[in-house]
Amino acid sequence: QVQLVESGGGLVQAGGSLRLSCAASGSIFSINVMAWYRQAPGKQRELVAGITRRGNPYYTDSVKGRFTISIDNAKNTVYLQMNSLKPEDTAVYYCAGAPRIGTSPNYWGQGTQVTVSS
Repeated sequence: QVQLVESGGGLVQAGGSLRLSCAASGSIFSINVMAWYRQAPGKQRELVAGITRRGNPYYTDSVKGRFTISIDNAKNTVYLQMNSLKPEDTAVYYCAGAPRIGTSPNYWGQGTQVTVSS
């Protein structure tokens, strides 16, 4: 079993910053990609950013230049630094673990709410 626990969400004004954390525990040997997804009300869940254990990141276009994903393999923790936040970034953010790039995650966290006020 794998447990993913997110933290760091909250309410912030537009232009502000937040840092999300996701700590993984359990049988994590099968996870080689960690990612952040988000789901806004009435919308489908979408990929925000991902990173391999080797530290190679990728981002959806809407967050490039504003968000930074990083991984600390020693702590089994992945971070999402979010700067220049916009109201359209408001969503529940989910941490996810996948066996490799291009595969669907098979582990999910419980989600953390991020609300950006205008």
